[in-house]
Amino acid sequence: MRSTVFDEERVGFLTSVELKEAEGGPDLSKYPFCIPAVAALSNKVRLHPQATFFVGDNGTGKSTLIEGIAVAAGFNAEGGSQHFNFSSRRSHSELHRYLRLVRPARRPVTGYFLRAESFFNVATNIEAMDRVQAIAPLVIASYGGRSLHEQSHGESFMALALHRFGPHGLYILDEPEAALHPNMQLALLRRIRDLVRQGCQFIVATHSPILMALPEAQIYVVSASGIQSASYEDTEHYKVTKTFFEDHRLFLRELFADDP
Repeated sequence: MRSTVFDEERVGFLTSVELKEAEGGPDLSKYPFCIPAVAALSNKVRLHPQATFFVGDNGTGKSTLIEGIAVAAGFNAEGGSQHFNFSSRRSHSELHRYLRLVRPARRPVTGYFLRAESFFNVATNIEAMDRVQAIAPLVIASYGGRSLHEQSHGESFMALALHRFGPHGLYILDEPEAALHPNMQLALLRRIRDLVRQGCQFIVATHSPILMALPEAQIYVVSASGIQSASYEDTEHYKVTKTFFEDHRLFLRELFADDP
């Protein structure tokens, strides 16, 4: 079983997140504050200085939590760097207004918020900025120089990771595996590992047992019970995937046992 011990010699750009305690605070009976994972933020959740993964079932609040952290950290709600301020459709919650992010003296050189579901909008905004930008280099040059709309969804994700992500950055990712083939997930895992070694911090919501295998990362399981720390081998993602591949025929027989 791998370790999730914090590296005491390494300081992240965000060290913890919690709900603010203040008069006129949020109505805890209303969305998103009624979500158990959000309510759990009344107790400080520590963020690993290198990488923190939030995993769990659909609908447990992972993306809501990641979005709140990203917006509270100064990123655009639909994604991009802190210089992006477009809005295709205002749909993010008010969670960011009630989050306290603890930041040490160390500051990131760069950063990015990737939302898989709205990266198309980011790509469109990049093209719009480059049409009116009078000063070189063009924004797209930071993504490899090729239009993100001229690439597959997965290729554009990797162009972002390979070209736009750089050392000493804060990267907040919401389901970055969404468009990636398993081999591409492995390539992204290697890229994240390389960037961690270059002083970066990652905060990621994911369903990918490949990505969450990053050595020494902190894993939090988000569920109806709130937020709990877990080892990689104790996550449902690992257990189900392992069981399936150990004997997929038996697994399928049991899965389809009630078929007529």
